[in-house]
Amino acid sequence: MLGLLARSVMTPIALERYNANYIGGDINGGVQDLRQLYTRPTLRQPPYAIPVEGLYICSSSTPPGGGVHGMCGYHAAKLALK
Repeated sequence: MLGLLARSVMTPIALERYNANYIGGDINGGVQDLRQLYTRPTLRQPPYAIPVEGLYICSSSTPPGGGVHGMCGYHAAKLALK
């Protein structure tokens, strides 16, 4: 039988200190609403491309937003492979 080996707890303030992007402890990159779906991280098409040729971003700050689905990486990879 396996038992609990370790535990790590961070308050929202500690999370923000750990990573300044986690404002107020928010690890999801801000609110997820309809407007943010199309303007994260900036209003551009495609949202995964950045101003560096051949470099793409995939994170909870790109559509379809944070979660445990992996779709941000899937869509960025499809774009990179085109």
